Amino acid sequence: MKLWRFGLAAVLLLSLAACSSTRPGYSVAPMALAPEPAATTAAALEATEIADFVEAQALAVLSEKERIEAASAQFYALQFGRPGAPRLWQGDKGASGQISVGPYVRVNERDCREFTHEVETSAGKYTRSGLACRFEGGNWETVGDA
Repeated sequence: MKLWRFGLAAVLLLSLAACSSTRPGYSVAPMALAPEPAATTAAALEATEIADFVEAQALAVLSEKERIEAASAQFYALQFGRPGAPRLWQGDKGASGQISVGPYVRVNERDCREFTHEVETSAGKYTRSGLACRFEGGNWETVGDA
């Protein structure tokens, strides 16, 4: 019986090894989304307004660099983030934050995701949650609060 299992395992391993070989001119790679051109991503990042994603009290105490860090983290979490995996950011004046996103959902023919953006400053901890959708040009806008 053990010899039979060993033989079956050997056949399976050889079958898998045969699957991994490629013919000239072909490559085997996991299917992935095509990356967006850098110019498109940069324009969409610029158009994504951080005030939509961070509580006003927190936004009032963030430096310009912290706002840029928060906006960048928010955009990349919405655009490329894995559901539930937080994206962290750190500012220059001690503020920090993290963004968690949910899976993509389709709402009125748009890609949307739930998000939670937590900001911690010397003045306190602030959390904003909602639903954001991607609009033409690639920018993200909130369409509702949670």
